[in-house]
This record gives sequence, structure tokens and C-alpha cells, in this order.
Amino acid sequence: MIHVNNITEFILIGFPTRPELQFVLFVVFLFTYVLTISENMIIIVTVKLHTKLHKPMYYLMSSLSFLEMWYVTVTIPNLLSNFMTQNKKISFMACMIQLYIFISLACTECVLLSVMAFDRFVAICLPLRYTTIMSNTLCFQMAIGSWILGFSTAMVKAFFIFRQSFCGPNVINHFFCDISPLLNLSCTDMSFTELVDFILAMVIIMIPLVFIIFTYMCIIWTVLRIPNNQGRQKTFSTCASHLTIVIIFYTTTLFIYARPRKANPFDSNKLVTIFYSVVTPLLNPVIYCLRNKEVKVALKKTLSW
Repeated sequence: MIHVNNITEFILIGFPTRPELQFVLFVVFLFTYVLTISENMIIIVTVKLHTKLHKPMYYLMSSLSFLEMWYVTVTIPNLLSNFMTQNKKISFMACMIQLYIFISLACTECVLLSVMAFDRFVAICLPLRYTTIMSNTLCFQMAIGSWILGFSTAMVKAFFIFRQSFCGPNVINHFFCDISPLLNLSCTDMSFTELVDFILAMVIIMIPLVFIIFTYMCIIWTVLRIPNNQGRQKTFSTCASHLTIVIIFYTTTLFIYARPRKANPFDSNKLVTIFYSVVTPLLNPVIYCLRNKEVKVALKKTLSW
């Protein structure tokens, strides 16, 4: 069924405040954006330049850094523009493209984090078979597969949202085009679209999460069987950074997406969204560098160059 939209553009409210505070927010988000891009680019370059980091774990980390760069690029530049101009409009098609790319990256990160958990599981629970199982070919295939699965799932979600009719109002209470704010503006019955979106969200979020929980149960069981305390700490420290990122990402993502669409359409959603779409990409490189000696040594050499 084809729906005709009366709306050709949306208005993104963003963060309506006084002009002087708008400028402060502009500076904060600009600094955050530049720093996030720089951090993740340095991680990618560092892994590329140092042969000691040519391992599946760091290839996957580079893939995550590449994803985080796009995460902030799809939302922050448009937000910066809204801070400095009175024109907060975005065309219908641009809004749908932004929506699709953002949820694609979110779905991809869910799968990619589970792939990284599998890498840590094999390294700790099956150390003698690690090089055989986690070959460069398999690592590349799993990384590419994460992107393909993420963008394919998002395509289905975006298709059903795109079919909705939007007759007005056209004001989105958010700083970018996200699922819940858009569906709240639909003027047609969206119960089926909500159901499809909720089921896909649960599948793409919960299956990787359950897999991650299972792998870490196996990892913890293996670590607890190590006889000395120093050995246990050293072994578990290799996956502590990944576990930290998983906890941060999933707690915020579940709050936003793993529930019915019309739940809590208030400003609190914007704050939570900022945390996983802006703050998390900023923190991830720092978390990996602080918790990993190999990365810290390689990073010092890269920066000294």
C-alpha cells in the first residue's frame, strides 16, 4: 500500500535554549566531534602501522573505531548547524536517510560487539586453537558480516517506517531523525510497524547480548580455574575493556529501543541518546587504550612520530 505524505520536511527541535547557551553547546559538541574523530582515526592508524597489533582483536577494534566515526558524523554535523542557524528544517528524504544510516550503525555495533566477545572467548577458553580458529580470513568475514547484517536489518525497519503517512505536525522533538520521534508523528495506524520494529530490535539486540553473556560466563568459569590470582587478573584484563563497552552500550540501547515505540517520548530520551551516540564513541578509544598495554605502547610510538 502506497501512502501519500503531506509533509515534505521536518523541523528538528534539538535543544532549545537561550542564544548564549546555544553557542556553548555548539562549542562542546564541536569539540566532542573533532576529538572523537581524531581518537578513532588514531586507533585505526596505530593498528595499521604496528605489526604487533595485526591480530584479530585489534582488527575488530579498528572496525569498531571506523563505525564510531560514522556514528557521530551522521548526527553531530547537522546538530551543529542547528545550533548556529534558525533554520532547523530537514527534508523528508534526508530525514529517512539519516534514520536508516543511524539504525544501521546501531544494529552493526550490536553484532560487532558479539563478534569481539567470540574472539575473547576463543583466546581465553581455547588458547591452543586460537590461531587456527581466528584466522585473518574468518576475522574479516565476521567483521564484514556484521556490517551486512546490521544494514540489512535496518533496511527492513526503515522500509516499514518509510511506508507510514505523515500529515502533520512535522516537529520532531529530537536532535536527529530517530524511530520513536518519527512514529509519534505518523497519522496512520502504526501498530504493525511498531510490532515489526520491536521484534527486529529485540532480535538484533537480544540475540547478540545473550551470546555475549554466554561467552563471558564461559570466560569467567575459565578464569576462575586459573590457580594463581595474578594469572586470573592478567587473563581477565584482556577482555575488561570490551566488557565495559558492552555494558555502556547495551544499557542505553535497551532503554531506547527494546520497548514499544510510544513509550516515554520526552526529553529524557534525548539525553540517553546523546550518551550512546556521542559520549560512547568518545569514550571507547580511551577505554581500550587505558586497559590495554599493547595499544598504549603502540599509541605512544604513533604519537611520537
